[in-house]
Amino acid sequence: MRYPLVRELAAAGAPLRVPVAVTCRVLKIARQPYYRWLAQPVTDAEWTQAHRANALFDAHREDLEFGYRFLADEARQTGQAMADRTAWRICSANGWWSVFGKKKPYWKGRRAGAPAHDDLVARDFTAEAGNALWLTDITEHWTGEGKLYLCAVKDVWSNRIVGYSIDSRMKSRLAVAALDNAVARRRVEGREVAGCVLHSDRGSQFRSRKMQRALTGHSMVGSMGQVGSAADNAAMESFFSLLQHNVLDRHRWATRDELRIAIVTWIERTYHRRRRQTALGRLTPIEYETIMTNTVAQAA
Repeated sequence: MRYPLVRELAAAGAPLRVPVAVTCRVLKIARQPYYRWLAQPVTDAEWTQAHRANALFDAHREDLEFGYRFLADEARQTGQAMADRTAWRICSANGWWSVFGKKKPYWKGRRAGAPAHDDLVARDFTAEAGNALWLTDITEHWTGEGKLYLCAVKDVWSNRIVGYSIDSRMKSRLAVAALDNAVARRRVEGREVAGCVLHSDRGSQFRSRKMQRALTGHSMVGSMGQVGSAADNAAMESFFSLLQHNVLDRHRWATRDELRIAIVTWIERTYHRRRRQTALGRLTPIEYETIMTNTVAQAA
């Protein structure tokens, strides 16, 4: 746009003041549009565009996996209405691409995002008491309606799944909901979680600002493993392997609700109360917690 140049040359304090008419004639632009711009340098369209871009960027920063269609959905929820094509144009102009989709050259050779926390576990998946070390991760499975995502939180002391969240979209709120569910369950049982270490991989859901606020709000400590190393969260992967074998791969799931009910039923009825584990002295996670809690209480 050349209008700022016209204004600068015509300014009273310019070293060589040039009348608007002369500058417009030389640049071959009309004066009336210039005066309209001078009265309103930022048009309504530009103002709207800026707010849309801000909404898209906030959504992109929260969940780097989202493509422009999902970003447009998030922006519309904040009140910034726009078509998917408009969202694509803004994202394309600013290079806001999904990490799973199209990438611009500046992405090449980049490594995974820096961890939000140090690795405090170092593959030592043991704990002397409950609520000392929790593990968390996300798994997914296809249904006839699309993917279903499960985020689970496991207490390594008893191998109990102390909290989980199931959703049709893998967003940061999936991980936050699982953490909140785990904290609420423990507090109902009269157990505090302050100081508990939550170990995860470097997924964007666990690195998100929402997750960091949740950890701080619960007075918990974050821990993250290395990039691309399944061994850094092997104890959580072992649970998902059991879930995969006993539930997910048993047959094709027609709906998300059907799979959701099957997952919850298996966790609460079978894994927690019927599946005995050698590491727990052939006890189930619920039996182990009950016995150990009563023993500690009697000793006190």
